[in-house]
Amino acid sequence: MPMLKKCFWILSVLACMSFAAGGCAQVRAMPAAVCASEVQAAAEGEQLAPGCKAAYVCDWRSGTPVYARNASAHLPIASMCKIMTMLLCFEAQEAGRLSFDEQIAVSERAAGMGGSQVFLEAGGSYRAGDLLESICIASANDSCVAMAERLCGSERAFVQKMNGRARELGMTDTAFANCTGLPASGQYSCARDVALMLSALLGHEEYFSYSRTWMDEMHHPEGRVTEMANTNKLLRSYPGCDGGKTGYTAEAGFCIAATAQRGSLRAVSVVIGAENSKARFAGAGELLDYIFANYTSRAVLPCEVLSAPCEVLGGRQKLVHVRPARAAYLFCAQEDADEVDCVFELQPVRAPVSVGDALGRAVIYKNGIEADSVPLLANENVARCTYLDSLRDLAQNWCI
Repeated sequence: MPMLKKCFWILSVLACMSFAAGGCAQVRAMPAAVCASEVQAAAEGEQLAPGCKAAYVCDWRSGTPVYARNASAHLPIASMCKIMTMLLCFEAQEAGRLSFDEQIAVSERAAGMGGSQVFLEAGGSYRAGDLLESICIASANDSCVAMAERLCGSERAFVQKMNGRARELGMTDTAFANCTGLPASGQYSCARDVALMLSALLGHEEYFSYSRTWMDEMHHPEGRVTEMANTNKLLRSYPGCDGGKTGYTAEAGFCIAATAQRGSLRAVSVVIGAENSKARFAGAGELLDYIFANYTSRAVLPCEVLSAPCEVLGGRQKLVHVRPARAAYLFCAQEDADEVDCVFELQPVRAPVSVGDALGRAVIYKNGIEADSVPLLANENVARCTYLDSLRDLAQNWCI
């Protein structure tokens, strides 16, 4: 192979269909060349979740919507606001600004929030992970405020961070006024934006250790125990459901954002303003039924070391193995039989090479149009060849 020649390998997607979805960290891809209008066209004329003011369902990885009704309408979303509260907590933990094992002192204000709560003791100390679990399972307002005060000093400062993060996620129809979702002037969101923030939360694998829990207990410093039951009833009634957040106020009606996974397809559904709790869960389930019945997430590229390595110039090794930064999937209709190709673009690189260095990319094409791109990373270190290494190689070649 000439040293300066660019290396291309074409893989048929059919050769990659059988790889397992496990063994790779979940990374959500940005929407690529999948056309949302084409996908949603299949839902035209359908009336899903009819007992709700707004409804939305999408593919988690690509963000592609398949059904939307009043998806941008400004509506109160009650405790679904806590999705953003939880997201900021997980992001703080991953950034090293919060430990789930640390003890958090509860203020008088946090303990007196009312509404959905776990009856925290003012002045008592609680493990941060337990407070976060109570938000996820029991929708605890008191725990929300305690976490907000720990992270930003006050709920007001925390709400500013919530709104800033919403803008970063592209939530253009959302304004937060508190971290709990309790009725407040000027607070609203929409079904599409709720799906965006839940999708961001689902990128944190540790979230599922809380969201899948059906029942647990909150132990208080003085010995009391508060029983907690998950408000998301779809966990027990909908196959594949493993997360989400409910909400209810008289103003917002009954709401839920839910996620479920079947095979390699993870879906996110949102309903707002249902007349009762039964209609809320039925509507979310109907949306999930629709996407699972009509769409799939095709495995295109496994998250594993590729058989074709990259050439290294001036290194102690002549080749370095590479792996994709993430697995690649293509969201499409069940009956879709379009041609899908994966092209590996790699050029020779100069040593030294470190594990994780970007050496090229894998490009996914659907009918000749780029649909996704995944960085290809070095899977091992390659040191620069020294003068002594060159003498050794020369001697070995001479002997041969």
